[in-house]
Amino acid sequence: MSSSEKSFYLTTPIYYVNDAPHIGHAYTTVAGDFLTRWHRQKGESVWYLTGTDEHGQKVMRTAESNNTAPQAWCDRLVEEAWKPVWKHLEIANDDFIRTTEPRHMERVQKFLQGLMETGFIYEGKYEGPYCVGCEEFKLPGDLDEGKCKIHSKPVEMVSETNWFFKLSAFVQPLLDHYKKNPQACEPASARNEVVAFLEGGVSDLSISRSTFNWGIPVPWDTKQVVYVWFDALLNYATAVGLTDPADSKGGEFFKKTWPADVHLVGKDILRFHAVIWPAMLMAANLPVPKKVFAHGWLLVGGEKMSKSKLTGIAPSDITNHFGVDAFRYYFMRAIPFGSDGSFSWEDMSARYTSELANDFGNLASRLAAMIEKYCAGILPAKATEPSLVEALQKTISSADTAITALDFQTGINAIMEFCKTVNGYVTAREPWAVAKDPSRKAELDEILYNTAESLRALAVLLHPIMPISTAKLWNSLGAESSLGPIASQKIGELSSWGQLKPGSTISKGEILFPRLPELEN
Repeated sequence: MSSSEKSFYLTTPIYYVNDAPHIGHAYTTVAGDFLTRWHRQKGESVWYLTGTDEHGQKVMRTAESNNTAPQAWCDRLVEEAWKPVWKHLEIANDDFIRTTEPRHMERVQKFLQGLMETGFIYEGKYEGPYCVGCEEFKLPGDLDEGKCKIHSKPVEMVSETNWFFKLSAFVQPLLDHYKKNPQACEPASARNEVVAFLEGGVSDLSISRSTFNWGIPVPWDTKQVVYVWFDALLNYATAVGLTDPADSKGGEFFKKTWPADVHLVGKDILRFHAVIWPAMLMAANLPVPKKVFAHGWLLVGGEKMSKSKLTGIAPSDITNHFGVDAFRYYFMRAIPFGSDGSFSWEDMSARYTSELANDFGNLASRLAAMIEKYCAGILPAKATEPSLVEALQKTISSADTAITALDFQTGINAIMEFCKTVNGYVTAREPWAVAKDPSRKAELDEILYNTAESLRALAVLLHPIMPISTAKLWNSLGAESSLGPIASQKIGELSSWGQLKPGSTISKGEILFPRLPELEN
């Protein structure tokens, strides 16, 4: 890999630290992890950023209600809740940005000063309804009987003299951008929403607050703090060296990383990312992100998951029962990414049993048991089954096309279809029957080797979504010693048949997806 090669750069939203993460947050973060792990296994340079949004009125009030200073509140939640949950879910992020870090705050001020000097910021007065939960001024259409449609809580009327960003100057450039680059905002429903919003006319944006002090000071007016969204959106660029001199370490990293390839966001924050954020970058004469992808909501009882509405489910509520890999698999497999989807304990239990335990886990267990029984645990001589090789090649192509297009469900389906094909091959060839006839030993060896090779490929293909169980399978196949770590295996080299070394020890290992205890009502 050339060090000058542009990294595949993916971000999640940075999450408010007003509470611990629920599965809605985990959904986005697992999706980002799946996609970046896939790109890494394609041999690409990858940078994966997540983090926390720690300024603004909402965080300040939450801290106050817990009799804690805002910084101490943020520190505690990040270290005791957010980072441990991401570690638990096997999130392999490269960086974790906090908006209270000096690296972020200093770069935000530099960026803001630059916009001031180029004439994109001016002083004005703002009056209007404000939702603290969204940290957003609301338009009449965003309200339902005086309440925010997202939080179902009354808005507050705000009147103050602020600094404004000339957002309206970028309406036409943004419309031209999305017309020329439709892939820059996906899915199509999200892009249509953004275009309609822009065509309806956009006002300039108030980007400072004077009524509270929990935020980044405006560099030329320290009695005001930067509007939390203006501050937060910049994290995607400040984390990789925005405003650093071009010949510095930060400047060189920025050049290698920026623009972001994918911003993953929930659809409720789409406008910030597809209207305000690219306009800010255009004003600074910087490249805009290649893609903003707005996924749907995870619903509980027909409503978006929310801590304030007591519909938030902690990831551990699910992983304690099903395990981490099954959690990761289910949310990428069961819900088309980009659409709303409902979490169901029953559906997850059914998929766990049929797809993970029976189809994948049982295939691995059967192979290990047969090699132990018929070959004393030693992998037999190399063999090739053209139909499996062809099926694998098609699987790799289909899965890669879908996953890189963020169609995770289709990609995983393609891989699991290959798993079904391998199970069908074993069933059709009946190695347990062949084993009864000593004269058919070569045929038996052939069946077992081809099954083992298929499992090698399945382990690598499923590793980005299920890193724990696939690593166990990799070890049980004896692949670590001859082929190296599973994470270093390249998707493009996967269909080269015969990589497992004959004579390797195949061990039974633990059951990958054991039978679950009954769910309690």
